[in-house]
Amino acid sequence: MTQLAPTQAGGAQAPTDPATQAAYIGRFAPSPTGPLHFGSLVAAVGSYLQARSHGGLWRVRIEDIDPPREQPGAAANILRALEVYGFRWDGDVMYQSRRKQAYLAALKNLVNDRQAYNCNCTRRQVEVNSNPGAFSTIYAGTCRSRDLTRGRSLRVITHNQPICFDDQHFGSCCQHLESEVGDFLVSRADGFVAYHLAVVVDDAEQGISQIVRGADLLDTTARHIHLQQLLRLPTPGYLHLPVAVDRRGFKLSKQTHARPLSLRDPVPELIAALAFLNHRPPSAVCEAPLDDIWRWAVTHWVAARLPTLRDIEPRDKARAPS
Repeated sequence: MTQLAPTQAGGAQAPTDPATQAAYIGRFAPSPTGPLHFGSLVAAVGSYLQARSHGGLWRVRIEDIDPPREQPGAAANILRALEVYGFRWDGDVMYQSRRKQAYLAALKNLVNDRQAYNCNCTRRQVEVNSNPGAFSTIYAGTCRSRDLTRGRSLRVITHNQPICFDDQHFGSCCQHLESEVGDFLVSRADGFVAYHLAVVVDDAEQGISQIVRGADLLDTTARHIHLQQLLRLPTPGYLHLPVAVDRRGFKLSKQTHARPLSLRDPVPELIAALAFLNHRPPSAVCEAPLDDIWRWAVTHWVAARLPTLRDIEPRDKARAPS
């Protein structure tokens, strides 16, 4: 994994705090690759409370741009779970599968500005030619100077000037994209747009002022800021939340077989998510109806209280990925 360089302790404020802006707009953007689990709930709760505590809007986006990984009916099940747990989103749900023209327009702009190029390298070739000793596969720029008229994929040109941002929880982070990541994909060999491009285009379209998500995505932020700059799109604020893990230290995810959220009684899981985020309600509130728990949570939410490192009692017996 590419290493970021945090230079401040948790709780640091970005230079332009989105909370002080006239309109705060947050979002939750799950992929329909399976049902929501406890880790998903933590991310949803954090983004929801950050938005509502600032009197802002909270939008939902279904990131369904990777059909081979998606499960039939998963999107509807995700929305149903959010409703059961008391989330109330603003506006219509955005579906990335309906946004192809917007992504193609962004790709065209990158190509026309000579900021992206065709690439014919296979995954195996990228692995063989990647920089030795790196934490992840770093594209060596093989096709950057080939001036191919057609290719298997499209890559965006990176540079080694540090891209820095102030995360509201992790503080100042910097990354040198060219040496730490390499020219990354914006359009894949299978014909689908890459996640990094889609999320940047959609955050701008939805007017997102602050992105609140799991710290497992902290490593992608410099790539997103790079694309925002190339496409002349605004850069939102960022707040990355501690990630829930199982007893073996693996992130709770669909890939590690995390147990789906219970839809019969949402209160225990919601209380557990709040406790994980260091916002456990008092006993009387824990026994109250769901709406009362949410009212307490919105009133008492303070991002500076988020834990810097957090491990919780395992929510399921997750398996290590094979």
